[in-house]
Amino acid sequence: LSLTAEAGSVEDLELEDVMKIGYKDIRCVESGGPEPGVGCAGRGVITSINFLEENGAYDGVDYVSYDVLGDVVCGGFAM
Repeated sequence: LSLTAEAGSVEDLELEDVMKIGYKDIRCVESGGPEPGVGCAGRGVITSINFLEENGAYDGVDYVSYDVLGDVVCGGFAM
């Protein structure tokens, strides 16, 4: 979310800006979230997944694992 704020909108980002590719071609993305007490963490999850889908991040991927905020009011509900 911080990269989106810096860029102006999610449309101004490229997949390469947010995804890191590591050992054995493992792809990693950190979506972050709003400042505590401000906004909804679930919105960051939804925005991130939509961005990844629209930009082909799941193409050629066999497994996807999500580590979602479960200790905030709306983090888990986004899934």
